[in-house]
Amino acid sequence: MTDGSPAVVLADDPAPLVRRLTLDRPDKRNALSNRLRTELFAELRRADADPEVRVVVVRGAGPCFSAGYDLAQDPNESMPWPITRADGGWARHVLQGWFEIMDLATPVIAQVHGYCLAGGTELAAACDLVYVADDAQIGYPPVRSMSPPDMGWHVWLMGMRRAMEAMLTGDSMSGTEAVAAGFANRSFPAADLEAEVLRIAERVAKVPPDLQALNKRVVHRAMEAMGMRDGMRATADINALGFHQRSSRAYFAQFSKGVTSALSERDKHFGDYREQQS
Repeated sequence: MTDGSPAVVLADDPAPLVRRLTLDRPDKRNALSNRLRTELFAELRRADADPEVRVVVVRGAGPCFSAGYDLAQDPNESMPWPITRADGGWARHVLQGWFEIMDLATPVIAQVHGYCLAGGTELAAACDLVYVADDAQIGYPPVRSMSPPDMGWHVWLMGMRRAMEAMLTGDSMSGTEAVAAGFANRSFPAADLEAEVLRIAERVAKVPPDLQALNKRVVHRAMEAMGMRDGMRATADINALGFHQRSSRAYFAQFSKGVTSALSERDKHFGDYREQQS
């Protein structure tokens, strides 16, 4: 960072033609702060413009991929790109970023372990390939107390019935369940995940990048023809309605007592996430 503070997204090249980006806020479960998102997109753009990079891997440091957006966001951190003050501006703002990942010419792989929650699921869903640890926990708990999702990936990746169950319970899926539901490509034992992702990344990198950009575009154009982006924009507007509901306002009032206590209060009735019994 130009201010001299350590970077929160680390870049390395673990194999020829493979760029790896590591979300590096393990003490915050890699919460997606404005600064982290700014660094992540700067690194993604840099990789996309680098002729020596044919595939990008995104992973999280520490015990998880990402527990979602930073609910204790530093107000002094600037947004990665402009945001409107109009109602629903936040959801439209983050959708702009997730669509940008889809539009990169370079394939992007999500390497998911541990918690992958809320905004973390959006980041993974925006990637082209998703590989998960068998015991990962993937879910969208904010539907229980805050609002519908900012990015409504659920129906597009999992179909109506599985998406409806996720919306009405906020429950998480394991990595193996996420593969069966359609969220992820494959799952592996946690100890094998990194090696398996690199193996697949190296196979993806064998295809010339000019052709790979078209191969990637085929899938996205087909999904767009079926209305994926219009559907996600429409459900982003419903997200804005969630914050005006009495239940959501009461939940945010609890934040004055602390984010951790508010999350625990949300999850204790379900016995999962922060309140999961060992």
